[in-house]
Amino acid sequence: MKLNKLTKEEERVMVYKGTETPFSGEYENFTRVGTYVCRRCNAPLYKSDDKFDAHCGWPSFDQEIKGAVKRVPDADGYRIEIQCANCGAHLGHVFEGEHFTEKNTRHCVNSISLKFISKEKEKK
Repeated sequence: MKLNKLTKEEERVMVYKGTETPFSGEYENFTRVGTYVCRRCNAPLYKSDDKFDAHCGWPSFDQEIKGAVKRVPDADGYRIEIQCANCGAHLGHVFEGEHFTEKNTRHCVNSISLKFISKEKEKK
């Protein structure tokens, strides 16, 4: 598997399971149509149709692309970490039961873990 070269900050979040500062990521208030892919391996993770504003400081999605995200118990013993199912990169955490959407799920994802591919570029 070919992995993209990461900056020190991308590596801190994606490899060492860090968190970017809330309300600082490029995709938190981003509304374009397309697909969000893993910054580390380019695997498709989320569709823009599943993104919503949870006012939490990070991009939020109520559904992943089927099979794209792996859920694992977080080291803190309380939360559920989400990882790219293809390369294992840390994406953030998933929460259920908050009633933000009908799907009742919030994937709270670090912008730095994602790259956006616009619908126009997907067609090429």
